Amino acid sequence: MLKSSLTALVRQQLELAGVASSGRSATTVYGGHEHQLRQTMIALMSGQRLDEHENPGEATVHVLYGRVRLSAGDTSWEGSPGDLLVVPDARHSLAALEDAAVLLTVCKHR
Repeated sequence: MLKSSLTALVRQQLELAGVASSGRSATTVYGGHEHQLRQTMIALMSGQRLDEHENPGEATVHVLYGRVRLSAGDTSWEGSPGDLLVVPDARHSLAALEDAAVLLTVCKHR
C-alpha cells in the first residue's frame, strides 16, 4: 500500500513553483510511463499556464488549492478547491487565476 499526503505535496510544490523561473512545478504522485493511470501534482503561480496541448487520454483536474481556468477552444471552465474538471477530448490549456495546485489524473489509451 502507498500513502501520500496531498496537503504536504501541495505545500512543497507551491514552494518549488514560487522559486522556479517558470513559475510552475510538478511531481508524479502515482503511476508513470509504464502504467495506464498516472496522477501528477501540478503547481502554478498566479498568471502562469500550461500552453495548449493534446489530451493523452481520459483525464481529470482536481483543484486542491487556488483557482484555475481550463480552456478548450472558445469554451472554458473555472475551478476552485474541491472542484473536479473533466478534461475535454480536445486541445486545451490550464491557467492559474491565482497561485494554484491541482491533481491531474490521466488514463492513457494504449
